[in-house]
Amino acid sequence: MPRILIIDDDRLVREATATLLRAKGYDIVMAADGKSGIEAAGAGHFDVAIVDLFMPGMDGLKVIESIHRANPRIPMIAASGFMFNGECPEMPHFESMATEAGAVSTLYKPFRPDVLYRTVETAIGKAA
Repeated sequence: MPRILIIDDDRLVREATATLLRAKGYDIVMAADGKSGIEAAGAGHFDVAIVDLFMPGMDGLKVIESIHRANPRIPMIAASGFMFNGECPEMPHFESMATEAGAVSTLYKPFRPDVLYRTVETAIGKAA
């Protein structure tokens, strides 16, 4: 059974994502911030990590970089409620920044269950 780490400061997002993935048979570990997420990633084996990009304390880009540096085999999915649609040219391009940090894909909140499942399955396939 694949094991997934969910790192998100929003409790409802963490729990809803975990519930959806558990229903598909995934083993889930949750972390409420970047520091505890990095610690969890270092303490166990994970097939995928889903990391919120915008969290207080330590942003998701730093979390992705840190986990990727320690274990580049864990595919990471960057998640954010901020839409990366290019409508504001003066904003940094967070999607490409996440990819450069080590993320294999991006989820846009709120996401539909089918998009979550497909994104996770694709990430697991990339790690195989």
